[in-house]
Amino acid sequence: MSRSDSRQIEDVVVASAVLAEVFARNERVVVLTGAGISTESGIPDYRSPSGIWATSTPIQYQAFVSDKASRLEDWRRRLRFHAEFTSAVPNAAHLALARLARSGQLATVVTQNIDGLHRRSGIPADQLIELHGNGTYAHCLDCRTPAGIPDQRETIEAGRSPRCPACGGLLKAAVVSFGEQMPRGRLEAAIAAARGCDAFLVLGSSLAVHPAASLPELAADAGAELIIVNREPTPLDHLAHLLIRVPLAEAFGPLALAG
Repeated sequence: MSRSDSRQIEDVVVASAVLAEVFARNERVVVLTGAGISTESGIPDYRSPSGIWATSTPIQYQAFVSDKASRLEDWRRRLRFHAEFTSAVPNAAHLALARLARSGQLATVVTQNIDGLHRRSGIPADQLIELHGNGTYAHCLDCRTPAGIPDQRETIEAGRSPRCPACGGLLKAAVVSFGEQMPRGRLEAAIAAARGCDAFLVLGSSLAVHPAASLPELAADAGAELIIVNREPTPLDHLAHLLIRVPLAEAFGPLALAG
């Protein structure tokens, strides 16, 4: 399926009005967010030419599990990321989505981000799917007992691998690492949300990472209105009913204050 009549908006005021109307007239709206919503809160992205992976090679899950040096390097990075995540503040786009979710105008937020800003903005837990996990805490790979990331600093600086106090298993940031299988329940919930919505909004995602990148297409195939709000073109622009090319925090600012 392809659309030749996609409308493009580059004016913030117009974009805000159109987005408000989308939420008002659709009964079940689902949103997919990517790095673009969090870069506006000062969190670096991963895949752009100046992003994190441009200077740091991702550590594969198997390397984390089997190689102590890789594991400790991953932990050193997680400490840096944690500091960035916790010092950042949810912006107007995060706050608008939280208000819309609480008011019943937004059914589900699926996020590729691991910074925890959607949780902190106030989106109810049962309306949030953190597809790639959450980097603001760790958990045990064996028993899933949660643990604080900063609490592991002394252990890491001493050259030891953080271990679970409950069972002795390896602790790891609660994110889906490269080469690690995504929790099936999380993905199935996201797929069900995409297939069951009236409108699907993509906010700040390049749609380059699967399986998240397949969700807008599933929604469009099921008959949902597809709206992509991203500063740069994406591979699925040809499926969108509407393309919006403005900063997210500015576009959603009035929606954060409405009501």
